[in-house]
Amino acid sequence: MGEKVVAGAVDLADRLRYREKLKECLAGLGRLLDEKRFDRPRNLMGLEIELNLAGSDGLPRMMNAEVLKRIASRDFQTELAMFNLEVNIAPHPLGGRVLDQLAEELRTGLGYAHRKANEVDAGIVMIGILPTLAADDLVSANLSDVDRYTLLNDQILAARGEDFALDIEGVERLTCTSSSIAPEAACTSVQLHLQVTPGRFAAVWNAAQAIASVQIALGANAPFLFGRELWRESRPPLFQQSTDTRPPELKAQGVRPRTWFGERWIESAHDLFEENLRYFPPLLPILDEERPLEVLDRGGVPNLAELVLHNGTVYRWNRPVYGVVDGVPHLRVENRVLPAGPTVTDVIANVAFYYGVVRALAEDARPVWSRLSFDAAARNFDAACRYGIEARLEWPRRGRFGGTERIEAVTLVQEELLPLAAAGLDAWGVEPADRDRYLGVIEQRCALRMNGAEWQAATYHKARASGLGRDDALAATTRRYCELMHRGEPVHTWPVGLPEPAVTLG
Repeated sequence: MGEKVVAGAVDLADRLRYREKLKECLAGLGRLLDEKRFDRPRNLMGLEIELNLAGSDGLPRMMNAEVLKRIASRDFQTELAMFNLEVNIAPHPLGGRVLDQLAEELRTGLGYAHRKANEVDAGIVMIGILPTLAADDLVSANLSDVDRYTLLNDQILAARGEDFALDIEGVERLTCTSSSIAPEAACTSVQLHLQVTPGRFAAVWNAAQAIASVQIALGANAPFLFGRELWRESRPPLFQQSTDTRPPELKAQGVRPRTWFGERWIESAHDLFEENLRYFPPLLPILDEERPLEVLDRGGVPNLAELVLHNGTVYRWNRPVYGVVDGVPHLRVENRVLPAGPTVTDVIANVAFYYGVVRALAEDARPVWSRLSFDAAARNFDAACRYGIEARLEWPRRGRFGGTERIEAVTLVQEELLPLAAAGLDAWGVEPADRDRYLGVIEQRCALRMNGAEWQAATYHKARASGLGRDDALAATTRRYCELMHRGEPVHTWPVGLPEPAVTLG
């Protein structure tokens, strides 16, 4: 959820001063870009995973403070609701055996956290949306006791001026209201960071936007919310609606939502930060003492605190990130598309596919965004969220005739994107053994048309067919998911359905 802040009263003058400070920060960013002050290429990637806490019954546990105290590691942090945690993996250079290294670090860290959570009848679950969450679980009383979340909730609600309306129609339809942003906490994701130079930023961001739909199609893992089967990846519509500062009248006027795919290909990182100021009023107008332009005049590097904080309240699926490390500024593309889970192997397979394809597309002499409209990319994203691995996407036609065609996501991956991902990983210097192992997981998902969302839905329906009611079937599906997740074999190998009960011979 971004930077830590301290809650306090916000008055009208604060907002005016904050807006002026944002303009100063944006000017400072422009100067840094013009003066080429940014870090040299380091090929650094980072990884964060949001997690759920659930008990042996498959139901959520509102106890992240207790579990974090037992874990006692700075790698694990609180998240929006009491059933959420986040694990952060230190940045790694892309190359060599980095994929296996990441997998080992994750298995070790998550295994330790799970054992500590077990001490209080809780467990770690990597899943896009925990199927057993109920509307009563997602209320303001279950938000984590952190100032930022309290203030953010208050400010979004004040901006909206009325309860949030959730209305998602998929396999079934869900309609309900919420008096807080708590339903957003149901969405748990994997966030992938890539440090890039300013000159490469636009190409990497555009490439990431172009393949966001494919990431969702391959990795969908959130088909249920509040007991209803909705989209194969229900996080995006839920996230947008549960953080929507617009009442219906502003929607009708075309005001942009704060959870946003975007509306154009870009030419610079500056484009995105400038859009944030132009389209989105500040939610957290907390002023820093730093004067960015004065810092630059003295030859220093400003933190641009207001710009960074404001950027954290605009929820792009591919977000620009500005940071300063050891006095040197850098830029990152933060990819926020993927749901958590199902297993460490699946997560690292998604990592391998993303970094490989983005590298290849960003360096293509005929970039895909020059041949695909941004509106088509946005429609692809919507289709992938709705239909998951069965989605059909619009994509530039190969060959000299140009134009676009509609193609099954799995066919696109098998015939075009997997070879590009392999070439991209080779360009990063990733070991062939790692490349082949994790891209092989993606290949098998496509061949079997099986990802986390498909497994959850198929297992749930088998449970219902066996006579279980809706809630019991969701709980049984969640328990089985947790069991298989901790075994660690990738989801395309999981048997669909619940295990047969043991037979006792008399």
